[in-house]
Amino acid sequence: MLLATALAFTLHLSPSPLQAQDSVMRVELPEGQRIELVWVEGGTFTMGSNEARGVDKRYESTRPEHQVTVKGCYVGRHEVTQAQWRAVMGENPSHFTGNDSLPVEQVTWTDAQRFTALLSQMTGHRFRLPTEAEWEYAARGGNRADGQPYAGCDRNRLPEYAWFCVNSDGHTHPVGRLLPNALGLHDMGGNVAEWCSDWMAPYTEAALSDPRGPKEGDSRVLRGGHYNSTSPGCAVFDRGWYVPSGKTEYYGLRVVMEPDAEPDMDEKEAFDAYKR
Repeated sequence: MLLATALAFTLHLSPSPLQAQDSVMRVELPEGQRIELVWVEGGTFTMGSNEARGVDKRYESTRPEHQVTVKGCYVGRHEVTQAQWRAVMGENPSHFTGNDSLPVEQVTWTDAQRFTALLSQMTGHRFRLPTEAEWEYAARGGNRADGQPYAGCDRNRLPEYAWFCVNSDGHTHPVGRLLPNALGLHDMGGNVAEWCSDWMAPYTEAALSDPRGPKEGDSRVLRGGHYNSTSPGCAVFDRGWYVPSGKTEYYGLRVVMEPDAEPDMDEKEAFDAYKR
């Protein structure tokens, strides 16, 4: 019943206006919710890391370092919360509850795709998951990057910026409680790992422009570490991956929005995506 109600509301909701202030966009949602996004200017950066060599297969996946150029986009200031998810999807699948500002988790990559499709339809703006390159560029601070291995800090200050095994007490925490990185983005390391749009694949040394990953694969990329990660798992270059149908309390999402772009799904496509 909740799903049917949410869908009916979605298909009859007129596009909501964007409110802009200092390159911050606020998109209104039902139930008094809204998503706040930060403009991340495009640029070129060094993706990956050659330093974590010889540890294990997971860390070998960060090599080799390579040059990547990405376009500008709006990036969610916070991980998607349980209240925001419920406003769009009509339900809350999370394991950890009791505070609507907790990040939503227990969502598959496919669930995340449905969420962005419906969010686009509800608001009239094009939302999607970030590419892996966009995520890392934003985590590093974009063109304000300071060279730190974590999103905004070095290892000594990580508990001030990320919920991970040292300070989380074994559960997620409300978004935005810790310090943000140079772009004002919170929880880019820890709390929940975040789905990206890409299929997982090894890096190459080739310079790339706006990469979208391979066209097929077995697992989708996850970035940012989670509340039970050790500190290396929270590094801006660390890579995780999981099957797109998999879900745990470790995995959530952050959205991006393309500037001045209409949704790439019509009402029927959004309806079909929601039903699947």
